[in-house]
Amino acid sequence: MTDRSAPGGSGVQASGAGSIGVGGDVGVAITGDGARVVMLPAEAVRWARDVDAPPGAANLPGSASGVFVGREDELARLRRLLTDEGEAAVTQVSAMRAIHGLGGIGKSTLALHYAHLHRQAYTLVWWLNAATSEQIVTGLASLAMRLCPQWAPTADVPERAAWAILWLQWHPGWLLVFDNVEHPDDLRHYLGTLPDGHHLATSRTGTGWHAIAPTMPLGLLDADAAVSLLCTLALGEGQTPSPHQREEADALAAELGYLPLALEQAGAYLFETGTSLADYRTLLGQVMDTAVGGIDPERTIARIWRHTLTAVEHRNPQAVTLLDAMAWLAPDDIPRTLLAPLSPDTRTLGEALGVLHSYNMISFSADRQSVSVHRLVQAVLRHRPAAGPDEHPPGRQDTEHLIRQAVPTQDTNAPQWERLLPHVIALAVTTPPHSPASIETAYAYHATAQYLYREGRDAHSIPLRTAALVHYEQVLGDTHPHTLTSRNNLALAYSEAGDLTHAVPLLEATVAQDVQVLGDTHPDTLQSRNNLAAAYYAAGDLDRAVPLLEATVAQFEQVLGDTHPNTLQSRNNLASAYESAGDLDRAIPLYEATLTQYEQVLGDTHPNTLHSRNNLAYAYYAAGDLDRAIPLYEATLTQYEQVLGDTHPNTLHSRNSLASAYESAGDLDRAIPLYEATLTQYEQVLGDTHPNTLHSRNNLAYAYYAAGDLDRAIPLLEATLIQRKQVLGDTHPNTLTSRNNLAHARKAAETVEQPDTANPATTPDLQHPSAPPDQPE
Repeated sequence: MTDRSAPGGSGVQASGAGSIGVGGDVGVAITGDGARVVMLPAEAVRWARDVDAPPGAANLPGSASGVFVGREDELARLRRLLTDEGEAAVTQVSAMRAIHGLGGIGKSTLALHYAHLHRQAYTLVWWLNAATSEQIVTGLASLAMRLCPQWAPTADVPERAAWAILWLQWHPGWLLVFDNVEHPDDLRHYLGTLPDGHHLATSRTGTGWHAIAPTMPLGLLDADAAVSLLCTLALGEGQTPSPHQREEADALAAELGYLPLALEQAGAYLFETGTSLADYRTLLGQVMDTAVGGIDPERTIARIWRHTLTAVEHRNPQAVTLLDAMAWLAPDDIPRTLLAPLSPDTRTLGEALGVLHSYNMISFSADRQSVSVHRLVQAVLRHRPAAGPDEHPPGRQDTEHLIRQAVPTQDTNAPQWERLLPHVIALAVTTPPHSPASIETAYAYHATAQYLYREGRDAHSIPLRTAALVHYEQVLGDTHPHTLTSRNNLALAYSEAGDLTHAVPLLEATVAQDVQVLGDTHPDTLQSRNNLAAAYYAAGDLDRAVPLLEATVAQFEQVLGDTHPNTLQSRNNLASAYESAGDLDRAIPLYEATLTQYEQVLGDTHPNTLHSRNNLAYAYYAAGDLDRAIPLYEATLTQYEQVLGDTHPNTLHSRNSLASAYESAGDLDRAIPLYEATLTQYEQVLGDTHPNTLHSRNNLAYAYYAAGDLDRAIPLLEATLIQRKQVLGDTHPNTLTSRNNLAHARKAAETVEQPDTANPATTPDLQHPSAPPDQPE
């Protein structure tokens, strides 16, 4: 401990490690391990001992009066960690905590608010830019200018920094904030030299601290706090967002990844420009380097991350290559094996990923076999320009190469497909305008879409089929057979999604081009014509569907024969159209004959046979013959579960149909639980707004209604109607059914009345024409 003499005294005696004796020149080390020792004159040393800081002295870089939400728990935790020596102290009398996280996550903001909140608890609060050791020295030197203006202006920077270190040694109870530490080891000397206060560091890097200080990783804001912050900044304090605005803010906050600086930047932009929350989402990536009033141009998200990438590239150029590639993939669960081809060996890959992880640009999964990257980092990286008009943007070509290599060669490798699926879709939906086309990439999209088709999830393949079609058109031309096949497949995906507005015109155009290029009776022409008729059927346009199906069946029989699978499929669709037209006298015999032929040609348990059997059961059901319908439904469902699995969409459709038959037989005790289980599975497998999910939800609501449970029926019918209008359109037949059922349910709340039936209609089984070969020429 150092003895203090009265001002003007002749000197002091000192003892103990690190003590300072005042009365002559003193040498002070100002950088690492005493490498730079600065001699201070006795007069300066006396000033260091005798000058006190004024109350609340600080040099904080901003006010704490701005909007600050969602970090109250972190503030309290930081205070506990700095004041609880048992948990966070570096030495017996000092405490140090390093906050680390992704650039823009709010590390400096948290430190600033902590410093303001507890300013009066410290003798001094001093903020130091700490990206380099030289900046730390400069920051310390500014403390001498503040506290000792009678001497400091005549001294150089190292002398002022040395004086500041002496002052801090003499005057305990301060807080030093080291902001944006690039190299944790730069702080080692100051922690050892300055033991009598609190040190708080912020850093983009989370590694290198184990020998310096405990760390406190800072995560993203929670969703509610992020939405509140965005609404306050975008609309102005005191303004209450409407439900629609809050919904839009919720979507935008998710797009921004709940990153505080991005939310602040977006809110300021929205407030100043009057841009809507929805429109800002379409501009994302283009405006991340735009500073408006109140935003420091050097503190935009894009600029901060450019600085981070420069630091990363300086340490490991391979890391930037990997991050550029990851920008075009899904943000979560990126397998290391997918990235491996970009590195010569496992060690190089691990080292590059390690650098990205140290800068918080990626995070590892628990087993460290996959990584995740913040979605906004991806958005910023994707919007960098290409080197030339015919070039890919940075990382894009590498990612396409990775996806092409990763596409499974075996159709049955479901786990591999499922893990790859989100990354192929992400690549497809982020295709830049005028990006160079590639047949190999088109095939990767097509192969992935075909996997979804086989799994009964063709509606989810739309982005893949759209991207594949663009590549085929650019490379092969508008009327190449593979282009026509791709266009037909996209139309079928639209039809499966209930988007007949896109499906019907696309199929009409495809049929016309098939006739011109392939001829009127080519099998692919006939299949496209069959699919167009099925789309007319789905749209409720039986006047066009029935004649077209009759003509197509006749042509299939002539060209491919009476028992070809495509002939049977078209015949099954014709039976469905007869049934929808109320002509059961023609529908049931045609279904029965088609089913017999399916069993002979494809076998008893082929998915097409099962679909035909399910449709025949519905025809019996529509004819009121439940004695034949229910056993056939039950047998078919059992076979679906054995062949396709418990949650395949075709299995769910069959289960839904059986529940309807139970309901019609008056057996609501079996119908309602089966409906409920089926709806839950539809939501999990196909999503909340898939047409089949909506169909299942409508039927469950009707069953509640039939059971007299209007409290559950009406809200479910209302929600289904809203979703059907959004997904299918206001005049789609299923939308009209929902509207009719809801009207009856509301009326039944006042009077006892039986509603119209809401039984599920059979759906024509749409099949793809022959797929293009693996590598079309």
